[in-house]
Amino acid sequence: MNMSGVNTVTEFILLSFPCSRELQLLLFMLFSVSYILTLVGNGAIVCAVKLDRRLHTPMYILLANFSFLEICYINTTVPNMLKNFLSETKTISFPACFLQFYFFFSMGTTETFLLPLMAFDRYLAICRPLHYPTIMSSHLCVNLVVLCWVTAFLCYPVPISFITQLPFCGPNTIDHFVCDPGPLLALSCIPAPGIELSCSILSSLIIFLTFFFILGSYTLVLRAVLHVPSAAGRRKAFSTCGSHLVVVSLFYGTLMVMYISPTSGNPSGIQKIVTLFYSSVTPLVNPLIYTLRNKDMKAALRKMQIWTKISQSE
Repeated sequence: MNMSGVNTVTEFILLSFPCSRELQLLLFMLFSVSYILTLVGNGAIVCAVKLDRRLHTPMYILLANFSFLEICYINTTVPNMLKNFLSETKTISFPACFLQFYFFFSMGTTETFLLPLMAFDRYLAICRPLHYPTIMSSHLCVNLVVLCWVTAFLCYPVPISFITQLPFCGPNTIDHFVCDPGPLLALSCIPAPGIELSCSILSSLIIFLTFFFILGSYTLVLRAVLHVPSAAGRRKAFSTCGSHLVVVSLFYGTLMVMYISPTSGNPSGIQKIVTLFYSSVTPLVNPLIYTLRNKDMKAALRKMQIWTKISQSE
């Protein structure tokens, strides 16, 4: 493509949440507290699983990896958003914008791969209890987790490389708090329906294939649970799976609103709220969802708290 005579963009302006200076400071404090709580909550789960040998099982290995992923995921957006609340310019360089795009989507894709793996683990534990220890060993579990991470990080380099080749000659204001494909494609000097369609197809395949896998797994789990003779057994199975289903509903519900059609004309305010929900709110509430009804995790967290107090007294 001949770009001679065109002034190309070297940086973008992330508009974030335009409001008065006082409200920006209030938002900064609010999101700072939320960010710290997210790091502490998910970090506590990772440490509890690592320190308590009773939790060295596939179910908790997956949960610890999921919590570690949430820590990584929130770090792709929130630190820069906090910086912008205090900044007058709110600029982000061209390479930094696309790096954020890459890591934000790679982390999100990793989550869409880990959630089905967690659902498959629960399916094996409930529907194939006798074969579960031999099928889902800790070694296989770790290998599957690594596969999720590697595959997710290989999904978006090609689409992103195509978007970086588009001419961006101004304006350079992104009405969002993250470098998102919809607003980025809207800033291109030329229409790119092929790239938009490929992003939409890729997002749709990832979201719907993993979602239907989870749906199928839990359909089989539900059928098996309903045949459990004891009420206590049914309650335990529902308790184990209920927290995961809540997380799946929160995450996939917002994803489907946003990324099936990235430039579908959703108002920018709605885009920001929905993106904020699945990228910041769900990582904050996930530790509560996974620990409130899990006796083993609560016991491990209490033990870790005792260890911390003992080490501090020494």
